[in-house]
Amino acid sequence: MIGTVYLVGAGPGSPDLLTVRAARLLAAADIVFHDALVNPEIVALAAGAEKVAVGKRCAKHSTAQAFINKRLIDAARKHRTVVRLKGGDPMLFGRAQEELDALRAAGVPCEVVPGITAALAAAADLKTSLTRRGVSRNVVFATPRVGEGEPSSEWAAPLAHADTAALYMGAGQADAIAQTLLAQGRSPRTPVVAIENASLPTSRTVGLTLANLPALAEREFAGPVLLLVGEVFGAATALEGSRSAERRASR
Repeated sequence: MIGTVYLVGAGPGSPDLLTVRAARLLAAADIVFHDALVNPEIVALAAGAEKVAVGKRCAKHSTAQAFINKRLIDAARKHRTVVRLKGGDPMLFGRAQEELDALRAAGVPCEVVPGITAALAAAADLKTSLTRRGVSRNVVFATPRVGEGEPSSEWAAPLAHADTAALYMGAGQADAIAQTLLAQGRSPRTPVVAIENASLPTSRTVGLTLANLPALAEREFAGPVLLLVGEVFGAATALEGSRSAERRASR
């Protein structure tokens, strides 16, 4: 028997943001390979499935991609419904293409189920549109992260000229990001919002400007952090600054 492997987007974290199709596949799954950052409540929806953690975390033990590819192929030869559960959307910084290519080469049927990516959930939390007439007509999604043995990425130039930008997996490189974008000509007054755990009750935002983005290194984050850059976030950063002043005054 050759089953089907479904690359399913788990969304930004909140279980009620799953698509109906994603929830249906989890309920029907025989085995689920899930990322480290997927909410355990979402994994638990696969009540009758074997569950295998194959997560990747920066500076922590990670499962090799080649090993994941092989496990998916092997699982499809034993199970009818195999779910590869990825945080956010599988097709955005999810290494989906490597898995799809391996499955196709092995003759394993595969499908992709989209999920809500973190930038959209963050915009919803902030109640701030990523695009705005007269202010932002384009959005760039990028990451400064480069895998071991991979060539350097030209991520900075597109971000320097974008009306709105979303940086994934970049909080740990806040200082380098700020210096690079400033060197590319971005204004030091450009608003920046760091949002942790978008869509979850534990969501937290930090309002900054590009000039003081390096101060983000002084903050401790337990969950994934997304950086949003652009003039559309001016009101969000002003509100965060006001809240910070109120907290200091109340001490």
